[in-house]
Amino acid sequence: MQGAVRPVSVLVMGWALVTFQVSPVEPKNFTLTQENFDLEQFMGKWYEVAVVSTCPHYMQRKRGNPVIVALELKHVASEENFTMTATAFRNSLCTETSTDYSLTDTPGRFFYHTARLGADVDAFVVHTTYDEYAVMLLLSTEKPSGNKTTIAKLYSRTVEAGPAVLDHFKTVVREHGMRDDAVIMNQDKGECVPGEKMTETPTQVIVPKGLNRNAVPRTTHPQEEFTVTI
Repeated sequence: MQGAVRPVSVLVMGWALVTFQVSPVEPKNFTLTQENFDLEQFMGKWYEVAVVSTCPHYMQRKRGNPVIVALELKHVASEENFTMTATAFRNSLCTETSTDYSLTDTPGRFFYHTARLGADVDAFVVHTTYDEYAVMLLLSTEKPSGNKTTIAKLYSRTVEAGPAVLDHFKTVVREHGMRDDAVIMNQDKGECVPGEKMTETPTQVIVPKGLNRNAVPRTTHPQEEFTVTI
């Protein structure tokens, strides 16, 4: 009888070992990156055309200034990071910021720290065609609170993204627990040159018949104004 029991014991132990090896981390903790990711093809000029986040404060800030952000990515082959330079209009003035992204052992996954928020950020290139668009996922963890935020961004090589690309982006958004109807579409405000002001489009004022042209214009109350930020 003992000889018949041993094979069963071996099978059970083998099954338990396999189970332990394939499931140490739940699948939901994985964020897949672009297959066969090519860093050099990913470099160059991009535009952030759409964004959505799980953070209400971030969403409120972006809704106040939904402008397209121009991005320039540069990498020196001998270095273990690349630089992303972002330019966008803030309060009608073009501003520029630079962030260094550290490379990781996983192609398409990067890391950076934002001192202003005290947060560590993991950035993933979920999918890209290199010459048309890229879907980005940013997972940030604030220190020491441990608060976590998910941000999805759509990059495009042009200032516009086609319907099919937007649909794909919204699918990724839903897959990561965010609402696709909350996606903010950034607006093109023209070329952004650091230090220069945004060119205002002249607005034609139509005066209805019977209105006194010499009347004093209405002054906007301070509470009706708002500040926009990047």
